[in-house]
Amino acid sequence: MAKIASKRVVAFNVPQTEHEVVRVQIDEVPYFYDQLHQHPEIQIMLIESGEGTLIAGDYVGRFQPGEVYVIGGGQPHVFRCDQVYYSRNLSARSTSLYFSEKYFGRELWGSNELKAVRDFSERSRRGLLIASDEAVPLITCIHQIASEEGLARIIAFFTLLHLLTTSAHQKKLSILPGRLRENEEGRMNSILEFTFRESHRRIYLDEVAQLASLSVEAFCRYFKIHTRKTYINFLNEVRISHACQLLIQRDLSVDQICYKCGFSNVSHFNRMFKKITGKTPLGFRGQVH
Repeated sequence: MAKIASKRVVAFNVPQTEHEVVRVQIDEVPYFYDQLHQHPEIQIMLIESGEGTLIAGDYVGRFQPGEVYVIGGGQPHVFRCDQVYYSRNLSARSTSLYFSEKYFGRELWGSNELKAVRDFSERSRRGLLIASDEAVPLITCIHQIASEEGLARIIAFFTLLHLLTTSAHQKKLSILPGRLRENEEGRMNSILEFTFRESHRRIYLDEVAQLASLSVEAFCRYFKIHTRKTYINFLNEVRISHACQLLIQRDLSVDQICYKCGFSNVSHFNRMFKKITGKTPLGFRGQVH
């Protein structure tokens, strides 16, 4: 798997003109930006093409076209496309909207009329997913915002905010909001890079601990504090995300997928798959086709 170029959680600066209320960014690239990064703005991201693994705070899961994600201000995250996007002539496309209190201005942001938006901003700190079957009106709004200018864009954006503040179909991604301190950024990107690259084989804790320049005991504490899960649980989630991709493709049997994703026996693979996804591998494969 292609390596993550940087060893830091990038403090990403969203380009903004002086008086924007919302920043629109359309990306059409071979694969999405693959470094763990964070920015102060709230990001509303529509996945139009491309799929892979999303890490947002302590959340690990699949992303796919037709989904809308809300990434909270300061939430470390990465939309990492599947390996096939690095090796074939494919493309990923997304439309993102960025906004924050700074974009609105203090008086407008603090107004009584925007209390629901401020509450939504607080909820978004954990990250939110609006699944494809519930996202149709949001997608329409996002496309309209991207195509409009001036007052028409602002009206469409406030319509989108109204939909988001009143929708009951939002899945929280992370258990708790989190932000990595600057002195922890290098370690975490190195750990993620190693895990994605080597998850197909047996990984020993002392390997990852050495990468983080920690003893095994200190590494286990460090990882649990910063992700609220053990490294083994995180590794299994990355492996199951890869397994979901292979099950959808239907080129390999369940047994073959088990070993290709780094599990040592099929029964353990089945248990982990059911625990993480709520379905058996065959049940998952049957549901998506």
